[in-house]
Amino acid sequence: MSKTLKALSALLTYPTQELQDAAPEIGVVLAEDALIPAAAWRQLSKLTTELATGDLYDLQERYVLLFDRTRSLSLHLFEHVHGESRDRGQAMIDLKAQYERNGLAMTEAELPDFLPLFLEYLSTRPLAESCESLGQPAHIFAALAERLRKRHSLYEAVFRALIVLANAKPAEDAVSALMQTPDPDASDFAALDAAWEDEPVTFGPGAAGCKDSLIARVRGALRPAPDMPRNIPPRA
Repeated sequence: MSKTLKALSALLTYPTQELQDAAPEIGVVLAEDALIPAAAWRQLSKLTTELATGDLYDLQERYVLLFDRTRSLSLHLFEHVHGESRDRGQAMIDLKAQYERNGLAMTEAELPDFLPLFLEYLSTRPLAESCESLGQPAHIFAALAERLRKRHSLYEAVFRALIVLANAKPAEDAVSALMQTPDPDASDFAALDAAWEDEPVTFGPGAAGCKDSLIARVRGALRPAPDMPRNIPPRA
């Protein structure tokens, strides 16, 4: 499952020329690993084709509108669990320490809950551990997949694939709770501003401050794709 997780991680990174060049190879990796059901794989194939052949600036604009501007589609897992609460800060510390104990190096600018980084980490872990870890945020994957389906986005297939790999049924009540949170259209600037309005910052040990919030909002555009076989771009 290691190659499949790296491939899915790559698909969720900000589109660059390197990612565009590597997109066909990512499709090959997913096909050869054969861990994704046919229906989901066909949708993933459409996404890799779109990434390979689309106008790069259009791909980048779409990515930013989906994952950077829209809080309800944030690729930062703790955004959907802790929001701006002080618990988020301690959760970040704990997850970063887990990565470091198992040999995954991070840059100072990176946040550990960024989904492509989380998937890259899981690609280095034993199969049973990876599946169990994927199962924990399965309700987040389900909510993101549904929101992307409503937007007719091919990125939906990545989250459907992650649910399959987790081999865990997302808790319906948890999915329902997430789906009740605001989900404004990226073109509705007033609604977006309201959704991103910072909660009061709680200072003290483990508190998540406004700096973390700002970094979280732009993180998706800064992390490169993970290392993959042959020409898939390496992680810095």
